[in-house]
Amino acid sequence: MSSAALTFRELADYTRAESERWHKWLASRPESVLELPVGTGRTATVRGLVHHIIVVERRYIDRLRDEPVTTYEAIPSDSLDAMFASFADGRERLDAWLATATDEDLARRLEFVTISAGTLTGSARKIVSHLLLHGVRHWAQLATSLRQQGHATDWAHDLLLSDVME
Repeated sequence: MSSAALTFRELADYTRAESERWHKWLASRPESVLELPVGTGRTATVRGLVHHIIVVERRYIDRLRDEPVTTYEAIPSDSLDAMFASFADGRERLDAWLATATDEDLARRLEFVTISAGTLTGSARKIVSHLLLHGVRHWAQLATSLRQQGHATDWAHDLLLSDVME
């Protein structure tokens, strides 16, 4: 492997650590923070956006593993700990899949129906990339919205400032 590449393992480690920090930070805040507005529809509140991040990741992991796709409603949103327990379980399943994935597995094309974008097709490599970067994008959205509402987080979110890689 070339040292010029960012591996899925490194990106998964970074996104896991970032998600775990969010869990700890949100758990230390009044529950009312979970109901602050941050978007529209399913992602209208902090709770809704966190749930969305976790559910979408879980659904893509299911697809990679050729397992029944978890419904949105199957992941509880009423408990922060339950949501993040689902996240941790999904990450264990992703780690297991990545540990044995071959280049052929990553090149495999999947066709699937999404909730909002219709039927899509992509390689497993693209799906892994998406599921890891999807959370990065939404956690940044959440950090910005919360900071604007007077609830700045207490850690640096940048990969450069993380413990991942040298």
